[in-house]
Amino acid sequence: MHSSRGHLLTEQNNPNSVHLDQLSSVEIVELFNREDAQTLRAIHQAREQLAQAIDLTSEALKRGGRLFYVGAGTSGRLGVLDAAECPPTFCTPPELVQGIIAGGKDALVKSSEGLEDRKADGESAIAQHQINSEDVVVGITAGGTTPYVHGALQAAQARGATTIFLACIPQNDLSVKVDVDIRLLVGAEVLAGSTRLKAGTATKMALNILSTGAMVKLGKVYGNRMVDVAVTNEKLRDRALRILQDLTPLSREESALLLEKSGNRVKTALLMQWEGLTREEAEKRQI
Repeated sequence: MHSSRGHLLTEQNNPNSVHLDQLSSVEIVELFNREDAQTLRAIHQAREQLAQAIDLTSEALKRGGRLFYVGAGTSGRLGVLDAAECPPTFCTPPELVQGIIAGGKDALVKSSEGLEDRKADGESAIAQHQINSEDVVVGITAGGTTPYVHGALQAAQARGATTIFLACIPQNDLSVKVDVDIRLLVGAEVLAGSTRLKAGTATKMALNILSTGAMVKLGKVYGNRMVDVAVTNEKLRDRALRILQDLTPLSREESALLLEKSGNRVKTALLMQWEGLTREEAEKRQI
């Protein structure tokens, strides 16, 4: 790795924003809007690698493995965010998708970027989570060089885990040996070096695609509906009833009764209705 990171794409000066400090508020918004279009192009260009990541991840989860996101700073926070949103969206156990961030929970709410330089911490995080050959580890580092992430990936590889690298610099800048190498080339940031902007946006998009795609492959979705969702508040109950009404001939009142019988699980309720199963039989059918 280079001692100076000024050559990296994520550290470059953006010619389109050299007069950022002189722009009006509307001009700032318009500039960001134009630049953010590059995030969509970056995802499109990485579509094959993202698809490969979905396939490998879903296969690992079907075998009983887990998905881990590892990062520092913004990259780490985005990984924790995506992991935290899987249980309410797909009714997965919290341990199935996990986010590991340099500095732990404290780093979610306050800057801990200094901790990203400790490669050994990344290695020890892999050991602490007892990552094994059934698991998938996604190392997220916008600038590509974060020692914490590289330490984690190397430790994960040593344990036989599937490894995925997610960065916003071209492979020519930094070569890594992983199972899937995803590069989101969004160009230089509007605010030079601030990777919480375009790089962060593209990273969140990629993680959304990866986790949602894997859950689709696991049978957590019917059509485009969240059928494997636990009803834990009024919004989710209303959504559950609408799904049941749309996918069965039942009225809202009948749907409410079925939902109650299913233990407030939409997927269970659908199987009970479609297959004429008891709750226990329906639960045994599910992944």
